[in-house]
Formats: sequence, C-alpha cells, structure tokens
Amino acid sequence: MALDAILTLEDKTEIKGKLFGHFAAAAGEVVFNTGMVGYPETLTDPSYKGQILVMTYPLTGNYGVPDLKRDRFGLPLGFESDKIQVSGLIVSEHSADFSHHEAVQSLSHWLDRQGVPAMFDVDTRALTKRLRDRGSMLGKIETESERIGFYDPNAIDLASSVCITESTTYAPANVGSLMNRRRVVLLDCGCKANILRSLLVRGLEVTRVPHNHYFLNMDFDGLVISNGPGDPKMYDVASQNVGRALALGKPIFGICLGHQILARAIGAETYKLKFGHRSHNQPCIEHSIGGSNGTGRCYITSQNHGYAVRNENLPHDWKIWFTNANDGTVEGIRHITKPFASVQFHPEATPGPVDTAGLFDQFVQWVEDQ
Repeated sequence: MALDAILTLEDKTEIKGKLFGHFAAAAGEVVFNTGMVGYPETLTDPSYKGQILVMTYPLTGNYGVPDLKRDRFGLPLGFESDKIQVSGLIVSEHSADFSHHEAVQSLSHWLDRQGVPAMFDVDTRALTKRLRDRGSMLGKIETESERIGFYDPNAIDLASSVCITESTTYAPANVGSLMNRRRVVLLDCGCKANILRSLLVRGLEVTRVPHNHYFLNMDFDGLVISNGPGDPKMYDVASQNVGRALALGKPIFGICLGHQILARAIGAETYKLKFGHRSHNQPCIEHSIGGSNGTGRCYITSQNHGYAVRNENLPHDWKIWFTNANDGTVEGIRHITKPFASVQFHPEATPGPVDTAGLFDQFVQWVEDQ
C-alpha cells in the first residue's frame, strides 16, 4: 500500500494524497504546468530547480521514461539536463504500468532512483484553482513520520546549483575552417540542453560559461543568455556583464531568464507574476520594430517562468517585440537598430511547439552579418 502524504501550503491549506517515487519529505515553491506531455523533459528542466510541480493533465507516467542517451555533442537526448531538477511532483493519477518502445523504467522508479518524492491521488484541479486564485505559494510534502519546514528557493542564487562550473567549448555540427568559424558565448544560468544543441546544429562554435563568469576578455562573435531558475534580481553580476557586452555591439540573444537579465542590464525592471506561465500553448503576438513591418502573427510557444519584464521603463531605443495574447505581459524586447533581442518563451521548445525555432536562424544571421 502507498504511504499517506500531505501537501501543506503556506496559507495553511492541507491536501492529502499518496506517495510514489522516493519516500521522503520535500519543500519548495508550488507551481503548476498545463502541458499534456513531455514530463521527462519538463522534470529535467533546470528552470524548475527548487519547485514542487503540479501537473494539471490527469494522467502521468503512462509512457514511462527512456534511457539516458547522448547526441554527437554529448548532450542528453529526451531530457533537458542529466537529472531531475524539481523538488517534488504532484499528480492526479500516476500510471505504474507504462508502454513505449523507448521506455526502460517507470516514472516512479526514476523518481525514486533520483531521490525525488511525488504524490498522487490528489485533486489537482482544486489545487491548481487555488494556486491560480491566490498565486504560487511555498509548500512542503510531508509524511506522518517526517516533518520539515518551508523553503523559499527564490531567495537564493539557484543558477549556481544548475549551471556549468567550468567554461566548456563545443564544436559545431559543421566543423569547417577554423578561420571561418563563428564563435558565441553561452551564458549558462541553468541552460536547457536543446538551447545549446540549437546553436551547435546551426554551425556555431559555443563556449559555455557560468552565469557569473567574466567573459568580456574572450574572443566571440555573439552572446546567448540562457534560461534558468529563480528571481532575476539575484543575478546582478550577469546583468552587469551583459550591460558591458552591449557596448561591444555584438549580437545578443536572451531566452527566458536570459530575457529578464538583458532587460535589467538596460535598466528595465522585473517583477514576480501571480502564478507564472508554465505550459506548451501560450500565444504570443509579434510586433513591428523600428519601422519594420511587424507580422502581427500569433505564435504558439512553450513557456516556464515565474517572473516578467515591466514595459513602462524600457529605454527609448528598445521596443516590445512580443506580447502574451492572454494577459498582455512582455514576451520579447528588441533594439530598434542593433542586433540585441530577447524572448520570454522557449524557441527551442522540448517539450512544446517549435513555431519560433526560426529565431535561432535570425541570431545566426546577425552573427554572420557582423
């Protein structure tokens, strides 16, 4: 029989369920994701570090978990990092049986091996409505024999626990001549594997550095600032270095937390959303920039963030590039004349739609034009 467990929220709400995965207590920020598939990629996304994730789709685990394989760059396939990043998982129903030609283990076994507790038999609809109405809250998974305190992951530097520890250079897919090779710095704040892969398959040589690394003395043709967990206000060193990089005039592209770090580097403010955007179906509208004809097109995007950029204090030479069609929040900014831009959503997807993958092509073109 499954062990009884209780999810306690900071507003004193208690929700009962059953444990699966690793039988232990865990604490973090409780957030919800409305994606229907992609739990291997989602659970290994470093942006979820320190969070207890509620899956709104009613059934989880039915296609199991694949073996950890690597591509030609040494990056994990089917996962966004080498391990589960969430502190805990909450689902309505978990499938002990699984069926998929690539599956080698169940979700419960994978969670147990990686020391991550999970709860099932939870009314996730009621829990999600509470988080939607009152906002994301701190929470903890406990058993009758193990009690713990609350833990606020946004109060610390989470990126340092999920980013690379030493600078590493990756050769591109098309090796080509060293003389003609384009080199970019990837500022790793908790980078998803497919962001790095998306650059490499487009022929860029990538030097991946920790988020607080001073990279301005390196030889590079462009800068990418990755996604990552936590409050962007915790990463002033990264924002200061990005601010110095702007003076070089080289192409810069920020993604998710990287978007927020770039925004802070130019003097804009960031703020915490009530419950964030975590799903695979967020609609974003593209706007014209600096006299160009904006498409007005709506893209369906994959997202995972709890903070956003304020639009009131952007510098005069920066414009809003994308907005969220649901709530009007800023989803992208861009300089009107220089090759500087960032997006809040994930153009690399995994999981989610690849409608905006072409933004990597645009960045590569900026690098080539330089």
